[in-house]
Amino acid sequence: MKKIHLLRHAKSSWKDSTLTDMDRPLNKRGKRTCRFMAQHIAQAGCSFEYIFSSPALRAQTTIERIGKTLERDLCWQTAGQLFTFDQEVLFAWCRTLDETVREPLLIGHNPALTEFCNTLSNSTVKNIPTCGYVQLTIEQDCPWQELAEGVAELTVLLRPKKLMQ
Repeated sequence: MKKIHLLRHAKSSWKDSTLTDMDRPLNKRGKRTCRFMAQHIAQAGCSFEYIFSSPALRAQTTIERIGKTLERDLCWQTAGQLFTFDQEVLFAWCRTLDETVREPLLIGHNPALTEFCNTLSNSTVKNIPTCGYVQLTIEQDCPWQELAEGVAELTVLLRPKKLMQ
């Protein structure tokens, strides 16, 4: 069995219009949401063993703040391909994973994450919100190189606003 964990970066700031998309930081709400979501993500079963992040500042700050909240020293690799808005790039990247990686956590961007989730699991999630978390389970023996539409089941979807109610 394999699991793919998806985490959309927390809410970013548009305050400084001179910053590139890659360099936008989290805003105050995004920082608060990271603290709030950290325990929920851990309780949902995210192992945080293999973490791969987009190089965007907002993505890396999201996982950094989650780690601080959990009081865990999380280590991650930056993967340039995760700075994408295209699900096909995510599929291609996942197909290159080593078979020893059983539960990767990908921190990235929409619409790629939502479309990837829906295609991989035949789900109809309208939108993975900022700092939203998804867990996809692949029960059958499926090598990463053969990752395809419909091989996974959506087992967890955490939306910050719903949890705060």
